[in-house]
Amino acid sequence: MGISLKRVSIVTVAVMATAGLAACSSSKSSSSSATTAAPAATTAAPGSSAAPTTAAPTASISATSFSSDFSAMAQLTSLASQGKGLIGVLLPDTTTSTRYVAYDQPYLTKAFTTAGLSSSQFKIDNAQGSDDTMKTQADADITEGASVLIVDPNTPGGGAAIEADAASKGVKVIDYDRLTLGGASGRIYVSFDNVKVGGLIGQGEVDCITAWNVSKPNILVMDGSPTDNNATLFAQGYNAVLKPQFDSGAFVKGGEPAGTWTPSVAQTTFAQQYTAHPNINAVVTPNDDNANAVIAYLQSKGIKPNTFPTTGQDASLPGLQNILKGYQCGTVYKPIYLEAQAAAAIALYLRAGQTPPAALQNGTTQDSQANAAVPSVLLTPIWVTAKNMESTVVKDGFRTASDICISAIQSACTAAGIS
Repeated sequence: MGISLKRVSIVTVAVMATAGLAACSSSKSSSSSATTAAPAATTAAPGSSAAPTTAAPTASISATSFSSDFSAMAQLTSLASQGKGLIGVLLPDTTTSTRYVAYDQPYLTKAFTTAGLSSSQFKIDNAQGSDDTMKTQADADITEGASVLIVDPNTPGGGAAIEADAASKGVKVIDYDRLTLGGASGRIYVSFDNVKVGGLIGQGEVDCITAWNVSKPNILVMDGSPTDNNATLFAQGYNAVLKPQFDSGAFVKGGEPAGTWTPSVAQTTFAQQYTAHPNINAVVTPNDDNANAVIAYLQSKGIKPNTFPTTGQDASLPGLQNILKGYQCGTVYKPIYLEAQAAAAIALYLRAGQTPPAALQNGTTQDSQANAAVPSVLLTPIWVTAKNMESTVVKDGFRTASDICISAIQSACTAAGIS
């Protein structure tokens, strides 16, 4: 993200998601949106045309069952023992967000092993930004007997091709973190409520403009990559918050250039916009990595703390430190351990040929390309500022006080009660 989290661009890891912590130039590029109506999804056993079973294990799992101790996964051991086939996890890259290596992979591993799977029963790969590599990894998983694929696509087209091939071979599919536009029918989507993520970013910008006494707010709206459906949903959220301010004339919209999850591109784009429109005095940045690039440019121009609001997502270390330095208003924290457990739980149900319980699928997300409402597990993100940093990301163990509180901001950490 984010996830800007880029895909975020690098979550509380208790509730959000980390490596907008981490996914569209704006809501104009897609009509996808999330809702909270609970769906009644059905699934058949992998590789079988038989009707799905509705039997559930002893544990009753819902979208709110997961916690940082992974205790919910320990309740699914009987379900894990019933299932057959490999669970293949396809992660996108290591550049748009550090979250995939730092959080998703270890949390997914812990979720599967806590539920009783051996290391030979699941496989986690990273495509390093290549659709071709991800397709090769998917093919290898299917050859090795995968009954379920968890897919976080590099691009919608690449993800859709993988899902179409998997579905044709009876392999069940889960969209992870990003919705695959035009993906396979019958899939389930697991993510944070990304419209709400965007709403938190937008409201954080509004609140910060007030708190920092920004006069005549002239806001540049920066988006994530137009190829990332999450970025579309983020933009839908923050634009909905900002539109009334623009319409009333309270704020001026300085522009909304083409989006990106690449920080160097974001910095260049911002520099061009700032040079062309010197009245810009606030910016919506969709994740911490892009925000950090913009902040570096602002600092090179001598902009002082608590004067030029920026926003973020992923609760990255630079993002949290920029908040304490007074250059970033806040960040969206998405506890990735929640997302990893939810995806693993759904995978275990599908692997066992069972229908995931309705309480676990707590919403739908619209696939604008397939014109379909995709059953979804939508988790709750959290807006983090200096005031609640200690009680969220630090308390959850997502970030440690010692990592956040470098010498340059030790006094700010003390003032914020971070220890």
